[in-house]
Amino acid sequence: MMRRAILAAVACVAIAAGASSARSGEPSPRPNVLFVICDDLCCGLSCYDDPGAVSPNIDRLAARGVRFERAYCQFPLCNPSRSSLLTGRRPARTTIRDNKTHFRDLDPTIVTLPQAFKQAGWRSERIGKLYHFGVPGQIGTSGLDDPPSWDAVFNPKGRDVADEPKIFSLEPGNFGGTVSWLAADGTDAEQTDGIAAARAVALLEGYAREKTPFFLAVGFYRPHTPYVAPKPWYEKHPLTGVQLPEVPLEHDAGVPAPAIASRKPEERRLTGDLGREAVQAYRAGVSFVDAQLGIVIDALDRVGLRDNTIVVFTSDHGYHRGEHGLWQKRSLFEESSRVPLVVALPGGRAGVTAPETVELVDVLPTLCDLAGVPLPAGVDGRSLAPLVRAGGADAAAWTARPAFTEVQHRDVRGVSMRSGRWRYTVWNGGEAGRQLYDHNTDPHELTNLADLPDHAATVQALDAELRWFKPQVSAVP
Repeated sequence: MMRRAILAAVACVAIAAGASSARSGEPSPRPNVLFVICDDLCCGLSCYDDPGAVSPNIDRLAARGVRFERAYCQFPLCNPSRSSLLTGRRPARTTIRDNKTHFRDLDPTIVTLPQAFKQAGWRSERIGKLYHFGVPGQIGTSGLDDPPSWDAVFNPKGRDVADEPKIFSLEPGNFGGTVSWLAADGTDAEQTDGIAAARAVALLEGYAREKTPFFLAVGFYRPHTPYVAPKPWYEKHPLTGVQLPEVPLEHDAGVPAPAIASRKPEERRLTGDLGREAVQAYRAGVSFVDAQLGIVIDALDRVGLRDNTIVVFTSDHGYHRGEHGLWQKRSLFEESSRVPLVVALPGGRAGVTAPETVELVDVLPTLCDLAGVPLPAGVDGRSLAPLVRAGGADAAAWTARPAFTEVQHRDVRGVSMRSGRWRYTVWNGGEAGRQLYDHNTDPHELTNLADLPDHAATVQALDAELRWFKPQVSAVP
């Protein structure tokens, strides 16, 4: 912690001179950035074709920007994913694979996404969870925050924390790592994310008055378990409209053991009505946080900042709601690896669904490119600017490449590659098993083709693709 405090002080001194002109109150043509991230948000959104979702504000943001249909995290766990996203480096480079280690303790020279904007003269502020904070235990604290990234921070704490004794949990008293939920009393504004949205509104109003170029990061805690949302959001998702995914009886026999290693014993209870209640609660949390996004977007428009603000919306990773008999994250199936990603660029492409395969490590170089901010050294991602700028002419020249996601379960490490129609996963280089799925015929990844002779050539070709990318993916021996 002392090292981080020293780094924060040094960073503040280093940028003071360059930032002063940007904060003098004079108008600036430089684009602002509003970066919004949810916690544990899968692609169960209406703009991602989930008929059970109620997410009108994410929908309207997608209508004014580019919705990436195939965006993937690099590690489906909070700290490794957020460290990767905010540094633009793969887990092979950050070496973060748990929720305890801070990336600066391993490499203090890294320049993060918000830090790059801060050093270039933007005002960089954080509300809520951007780096890893334990939920719900670290709500209201700075968790594993990164002081050099910010000029100022705000840690909201709402009645959801005080209401913890009312929460139902599969393991009573355990909320953060166990499926749990609460249809809460009170209003949205009393919840932690409601307080965060109100703070964002106040900051946007201040930026508009001061003509300050800003990088504002808003990190919502929901829908992370415990799934807490006020009761009216539950009413929008009646149990009669909830269906659980069907898991074939032979499912487990068709996959390597590490593929389902994230399954927890208590989650076997999530069948029938109890399982539907869990999905209902998750959907209520999604709708609640969607409403908070709407409050922030409305404020952006109302104060006249829309035409000069790039908006990015995403999540740290995907989420299981019963698929493959799994709940939550830490798997290499599509549901855990795929994330929502929307980039709305003023004057850019609008209402576009981008089919290209992209990664969260691409967000940092994209925003630097769009805003004219110097790109930090050591970034693994590449700019998506050609896919979001107006006209789409540059998109035609876009070179496709796979997306890689890795995970670790004790001494077993897996890497999964989404390449075109295929998802290909290897565990310990293949020694602990392989998985191959054809998304043209099996979008739910229920039939593992890896060991079938008819697909030997496909496996061989994908192995070669994986070896070609080996320098950036640590899970391949």
